[in-house]
Amino acid sequence: MSSDLRGIVLVLLAAGRSERFGVGKLGAMLAGETVLARTMHQLAPLPFAARIAVIAPGSALLDSYTCLPLDPPDAPQSRSLALGVAAAQATGARAAMIALADMPLVPTSHFAALASAFDGDRIASSHGDLRLPPAIFGSQHFPALMALSGDRGAGALLHDAPHFRLPPDAELDIDTPGDLARAEALLATTRIA
Repeated sequence: MSSDLRGIVLVLLAAGRSERFGVGKLGAMLAGETVLARTMHQLAPLPFAARIAVIAPGSALLDSYTCLPLDPPDAPQSRSLALGVAAAQATGARAAMIALADMPLVPTSHFAALASAFDGDRIASSHGDLRLPPAIFGSQHFPALMALSGDRGAGALLHDAPHFRLPPDAELDIDTPGDLARAEALLATTRIA
């Protein structure tokens, strides 16, 4: 299968509250760029049909993305997901790739591999027995994604999904200063592209 991104819209969830980090984690520096910029850099080479980002109110707009402020500002992750998926649906997307802005170690090659393996239904990334984002959902799953509630995101819809294993350490999401230090150390000692 080729890496066919025609009709696939990227939904980047970038409105996290940074409660455990203490300050805006997406603006924290990692290997010379912000966490958010590194994640966007990894996604930049891929020719998505459109790029949508759900951002915290008052955040700077992101170049090449349609930016949607999270409303209300303290809403859980399911609200970010619903906003992004609704916007993807409005474009006529055949599918949406859900990516998290606080996972800066996911390489471009993994996003491309997910698209290559996508069969029109859904596909998740995996780490051990866990299914997690980034993940791709066909448009038939959009109503269920928009109906989710709470802070768990789309995990319930991924538990039995086909999956593509993340490279070692790419599952790290930046939730605490310790996570940021670990990511910095990994980037200094390994070749995560």
